[in-house]
Amino acid sequence: MLGPFKRVWQEYLRVYQNVTYVRMLVLGILVGIFAGLVAILFRFGLDSSQDFIQNHLAGLSAHGSNGEYRPWVIPVALVTVAFITGFLVDKFLPDSIHGVTDGTDAMIKAFHQNKGEIKPKAPIIKGITSILTIAAGGSAGQEGPVSQLGAGLGCWFSHKFGLSTKERRILMLTGAAGGLGAIFLAPLGGAMTAIEVIYKEDFESEAIVSAVTSSVVAYSLFFIAFGSKPMFEIPEFHFNDVRELLFYAILSVACALSGWFYVRTFHFLKYSVFEKIRQRLGIMWAMVAGGLIMGVYGMFYPEVLSSGHHGLEQAINGNLPVITMLVLLFGKTLATSLTLGSGLSGGMFAPALFVGGMTGGVVGFTANSFYPHIVSHPGSYVLVGMATFFAGVANAPIGPLIMVCELSKGYGLLAPLMLSGAFCVVISRKVSLYENQVENKFESPAHIVDSTVNILENLQVKEVYQRGRVTILEESITLKALTNIITGTNEFFFPVKNIAGEITGILSINDVRNILYEESLFDLVVVGDLARQSVTLQEDDDLYTALVKFVDSDLGQIPVVQEDKQNEILGLINRADVFRAYKNHLSTIHENER
Repeated sequence: MLGPFKRVWQEYLRVYQNVTYVRMLVLGILVGIFAGLVAILFRFGLDSSQDFIQNHLAGLSAHGSNGEYRPWVIPVALVTVAFITGFLVDKFLPDSIHGVTDGTDAMIKAFHQNKGEIKPKAPIIKGITSILTIAAGGSAGQEGPVSQLGAGLGCWFSHKFGLSTKERRILMLTGAAGGLGAIFLAPLGGAMTAIEVIYKEDFESEAIVSAVTSSVVAYSLFFIAFGSKPMFEIPEFHFNDVRELLFYAILSVACALSGWFYVRTFHFLKYSVFEKIRQRLGIMWAMVAGGLIMGVYGMFYPEVLSSGHHGLEQAINGNLPVITMLVLLFGKTLATSLTLGSGLSGGMFAPALFVGGMTGGVVGFTANSFYPHIVSHPGSYVLVGMATFFAGVANAPIGPLIMVCELSKGYGLLAPLMLSGAFCVVISRKVSLYENQVENKFESPAHIVDSTVNILENLQVKEVYQRGRVTILEESITLKALTNIITGTNEFFFPVKNIAGEITGILSINDVRNILYEESLFDLVVVGDLARQSVTLQEDDDLYTALVKFVDSDLGQIPVVQEDKQNEILGLINRADVFRAYKNHLSTIHENER
């Protein structure tokens, strides 16, 4: 009775066991489990550390009440964390702060430049120091270190299972998607952001299946540990008046301007201030300087400490004046640049959402004061500003849009989110928060082989080979006769046939150059002894197949034969013809794109 079922099951396994999507789906589940567990540990560590430093020691929760308030703890804590971080980074990861924005950018760099390789100690050290930095009050987010931890897990699993470089890159994004989906309780937004943020105008489509799977699994585990309570306690917003699109367009312009200021401020402090300190005094003292300035700043203005989620919730619910939101916009930009620009650990995502939210709040509540009959829910502009701002600075219009919809538990703002995000991406074309982003797959070393293969697979041998008479040698020709033949021709490669007219090999002049005039061998050596193994191509073969045969045989020319008559030689194809065809086709593509 079980026979038919067994045969069907065996056939199913036979068909699917080598399908990449199936393998990556299974690996996505595995990586998602561990990414979820890592995200849970990170959140537990951050919550307990932040409560101990900011509430128990500094008494920030007692600020404004009769409890003991010790703001001086913040600069002391941040300087201490700076010493710890500086020591660990200087000793184990001295190159981790050069040309990298945060953990997400480090993942992007590994994807494009390091073949998907992430040293295991890097995410571990960055994860621990990020917890300490955020807990002590540093203006940074959780998503950078968590995505780097997830990416590190993906890389580790790829080595354990002996995966290829291409699969390692995909699994790295899979782990990052799991971390993002869990920490933000936004499975689809986390997955899309992970595969989208590595390019400015593209996304890694091959990682969609495993990224979504990993994100859902990690999100589910995080959900079990912390519940489904949304990040913000806010009302449900809906877009009802088409006239509001004008104000959302204004919002996109405002986000583009604040995004430009955000990125320029960060780069100025990182490279014009802290980089000079690093060069003169070392990594540790640059971090200590940043930690001290940030700590003193946060001591007098605690609203800019850590991620700032509470401030966003207040803005959404209309509890912050416009002038306060404007001040927080600039204040958070400065705080984040001091923290991460000095080299301290953390992510850029959460601070960017904060600045974007405040930008949206300024536009929304200002518009509401003049046109209350049109802009009736100004708090919605805070949410749209979050997604729009990050879309502009990260060149990622889809992931943040979906993530904000998931954070707000609804798609009532989908139309303005799409419009504002698209506008801001276009306006912010030359602004990029992540230093290692590339334009698209054609610009990425990760896809240089794919690009070459795709072009050559579209061209055929019959388009480039040289038709005509070919000098063919018989196996029985002696070395003496061969010398006379070579003297009367300019050719360097000769197909060889046996007495039956079958192609049995190819003779290269380079192989006989050393013995060509050895008279003692003239009658002893024949062409059949000197020829290499036979290599042929057909007219319908693509040029990638030709390239592989050229590389494997190390020949400069290969005979082209008829499909139905394998021993009938039509002409020769040169190795230079393949490269010339590739160059010409690539030039045509570029011309058509202009």
